[in-house]
Amino acid sequence: MVRESLFRGNLLTLTIGALICLLVLPAALTAQEKEKDTRPERGMAIYTEYSGIFVGPGEAVRMELTVENKGKTDENIALKISAIPKGWKASLKAPNYTVNAMPVPGGKTKTLTFSAEPDKGIKPGSYPFQIDAQTEDGKFSSSQKINVTVREKSEIADEILVTTSYPVLQGQTDARFEFSLEVTNKSESDKNFNLSAQAPPKWEVNFKPAYEQKQISSFRVKGGQSQTVAVEVTPPKDATAANFPITVWIASGEKKAEAKLTVILTGIYKLDAGTPTGLLSLEAFAGKPAIMSLFVKNNGSAVNRNINFSSFKPENWKVEFKPEKIDALEPGALKQVEITISPFGQALVGDYSVALSVDGEKGSSKTVEMRVSVKTSAAWGWIGIIIIVAVIAGLGGIFYWLGRR
Repeated sequence: MVRESLFRGNLLTLTIGALICLLVLPAALTAQEKEKDTRPERGMAIYTEYSGIFVGPGEAVRMELTVENKGKTDENIALKISAIPKGWKASLKAPNYTVNAMPVPGGKTKTLTFSAEPDKGIKPGSYPFQIDAQTEDGKFSSSQKINVTVREKSEIADEILVTTSYPVLQGQTDARFEFSLEVTNKSESDKNFNLSAQAPPKWEVNFKPAYEQKQISSFRVKGGQSQTVAVEVTPPKDATAANFPITVWIASGEKKAEAKLTVILTGIYKLDAGTPTGLLSLEAFAGKPAIMSLFVKNNGSAVNRNINFSSFKPENWKVEFKPEKIDALEPGALKQVEITISPFGQALVGDYSVALSVDGEKGSSKTVEMRVSVKTSAAWGWIGIIIIVAVIAGLGGIFYWLGRR
């Protein structure tokens, strides 16, 4: 009996488990299908390993080009090198063929090799290439630019290759700039590389491993392998808006390679505003305009353009600015603005808050909080006095007349 009960219990458990699987499995399959359906119907993109590299005279370029179909629809994608600098020959190659179109199934990627061969005697300089791709019906397209910089032979170390995707960075003077350099040891043996840099006076340049905060001055790379180094550049606070070149050297013994970087400073955008006297209070009468002055000063290092004014005021009040905006304000320059504040005609006596905002470029702004004291007109005071005198005189007349009776 015990064995029979155990057998029935196990059979019941298996039956319940099977029913649960039958209920859950279709739901799981449906969820997976829905996840697959999140892709767009069509979409494509192309991209290379790097968008900017340094090479020596006569050195050919080889890099991988990825063609990605981001949609669910299979596509036949046409490929073309639309920009080839003079003195170069370029092509897109598969293992056995030169390619100008290829089918890519939905959600898949395929790779080709971008190959560029320079003519003999090519001069040092910058040589831009561009690869264009589009679907067979021309409705979807993508482009990839590659900038090849040929350097002087004396500057190139045969065993060291330095590449960077973004050799030029732009920002405000108070920003910190970080370049990424990939250093390739083209020799067969492991090597130590020393790092150094030349920057404008007062500029700070530090080297760090990728995704780490510690500073380094040298690193080791195995033969035939690469390592990424971060170059952190900090300009001085008083730096003006301009282009600043920075040269980084990577050396191993007598072999040396360099990377030319550029920081474009747009200056600091900062505004200040206030009253000439420093007082942030104003007296006004209900329904009558009160005039005050506000100065606007450019405390940044860049020209601040299209400076606008706005206000946050009580309901039915009016605030007017003259001029309504400042077209441009040079660094260190100061401009006077006339502000007319008109309280509501039925405003009660008391203190009110009016916020005056000055808004310039790149998020530069300043808000001045004014306390406006609304008072009654002096004419109403005299009217009140006359009424009181009239009432007293009237009462006196009545008492006098009653007294005579």
